Amino acid sequence: MSADNREGHSDRHVVGRFAPSPTGALHTGSLVAAVGSYLMAKHSGGRWLLRLDDLDTQRQIPGMADDIMRTLESFGLLWDGEVARQSGHLKEYQYFFESLQQAGMVYQCGCSRKEIARSASAPHNEDDCIPYLGTCRGGAKEDMVTRSWRVIVPEEEICFSDHRKGRLCQMLPAVCGDFILKRGDGEFAYQLAVVVDDYLAGVNQVVRGEDLLASTPRQIYLQRLLGFPEPEYCHLPLVVGPDGSKLSKRDHLISHQLGNVVGRDQELLIATLRFLGQNLPQELVDCSCSDILEWSVSHFKRVQIPDHGDAVAA
Repeated sequence: MSADNREGHSDRHVVGRFAPSPTGALHTGSLVAAVGSYLMAKHSGGRWLLRLDDLDTQRQIPGMADDIMRTLESFGLLWDGEVARQSGHLKEYQYFFESLQQAGMVYQCGCSRKEIARSASAPHNEDDCIPYLGTCRGGAKEDMVTRSWRVIVPEEEICFSDHRKGRLCQMLPAVCGDFILKRGDGEFAYQLAVVVDDYLAGVNQVVRGEDLLASTPRQIYLQRLLGFPEPEYCHLPLVVGPDGSKLSKRDHLISHQLGNVVGRDQELLIATLRFLGQNLPQELVDCSCSDILEWSVSHFKRVQIPDHGDAVAA
């Protein structure tokens, strides 16, 4: 598979996406990411795709994928084209993984998480990544059990521009070290999967929560290694509780299946838009979600997205 044979890529039109995992129902933070990515793509006259990040088969909940789709539809968040699933891209992950192996950028690692934690001098980062010191980079030990395959990271800053946060730089060795691309059981890691997924779909605009900001330089590094185009990024403020703490994935669930959206969809959508700094006229309050979104797409102002998150009623 050539890097030039991707489907759906366009240098002229914005392609955004929303990529929830069917391991639980959407919540207010998910709705912010969905609405924010939808508005930025559609305001530019682009496409908005839906992908289900379903690699973590053990944690998936039966029926949750359908619940997520029905919940998005109830808010008028209609995606373009067919729904993509990570589970349908395993051959592509393997192809690009092997291309990095052939380039000498990947090595086997036999270190356990506990061993890595013991050797790490720095505290864990926001995404709970323990910096790996490259213990196995020099070659596999005799009779070593392979726990993962890691990619070699450079001793240089990875920099990028975020639409909301500005120019950001990160030293990968200090933050994560040589990070995992594939686990010992054969499961591909999120960082490689999401980079290949976005490339295959031609995604050139990634809008998501600020909780994923720390992993973005890893993804950009992989994009550069693989020769993929680099999307533009915008990381949205996180929804927080009344005390300022980040909501857990169990807080403020929004689910078609649970029935807590019916009759409250306009209210929740308006609250989300206000969280994103978009000022709706009073006459829209009683309109349908579709009408509210149509107005919001036309009048969206990215510069009004606030610097900090707040609570969103659910």
